[in-house]
Amino acid sequence: MRWIADAHRHLGVLPAYPFYGGPPVAPAVGARATIDELLSDLDREGTERALVIPNYGVPDPEIAFSFNELCVEASEKDDRLAAALWVSPRKEDAARTDQALKLAGEPGVRALKLSFLLGGRASDPACKPQLDKIFATAREHDLVVHVHTSPGAASDVDEVGKLVDEYADHAKLHLVHFGGGMSGHIKLAGGRFFDWIAAGKKVYTDLSWAIGFTPRWLAEEISRRGIGHDRVLFASDEPWGDHEGELAKLTAVVGDGELADHVFRSTFEVLYGPKKGK
Repeated sequence: MRWIADAHRHLGVLPAYPFYGGPPVAPAVGARATIDELLSDLDREGTERALVIPNYGVPDPEIAFSFNELCVEASEKDDRLAAALWVSPRKEDAARTDQALKLAGEPGVRALKLSFLLGGRASDPACKPQLDKIFATAREHDLVVHVHTSPGAASDVDEVGKLVDEYADHAKLHLVHFGGGMSGHIKLAGGRFFDWIAAGKKVYTDLSWAIGFTPRWLAEEISRRGIGHDRVLFASDEPWGDHEGELAKLTAVVGDGELADHVFRSTFEVLYGPKKGK
């Protein structure tokens, strides 16, 4: 296979935490603390380009914010890497988000990472000022807003889709995990994803964490409808995902033709390649 680009991998090591009432654990085996360790992983995999995102998962937003400067440093150290900045919709994180957005003009920054797993909700009026600021900054600096999705609660496509309705006419929105599970996959591949594209929404996705039938069905829908081929990216979500498994899953579906070129390379360059004029 030719070189590939990875549109979702994390940098930074999280502390052990007692998830779900159990003992403290650190499940993200393979998390990297340094840029050199990350680059070594990319070399081993054959990954040519990557979007590097602050690691998160422990319910303390400060930890995710603390990795922003490391990701910016990574993008400055090696032009194979683009950086995403951790931002938050929560009112309680407004000052930290403001501080993070001051880095949005750095040359290697290509995305703003938004997740509702640590709190907040697209429809919560208290989150609206932060969301308005995040998307305005994305438009100003031609950045992608990279949003986690998963079934149910605040990350469900029904809820995150409100961001598409509100902001994706003018800002690029990457819906991570294509809905993240059965209900999200069916809502998106069954029509909503294509309806948004046809309506002119700047919406993109990846198939990390997608369950069995989904990559095959999405590829068939792209072929049948004749749109969407340039809206899907490869993403590993390392160290929470599995690069080797995600690569095998997607390669089996898209092969090595035109769709593969979009998924593994060219769409990444459009979204996360060097800024115009750089």
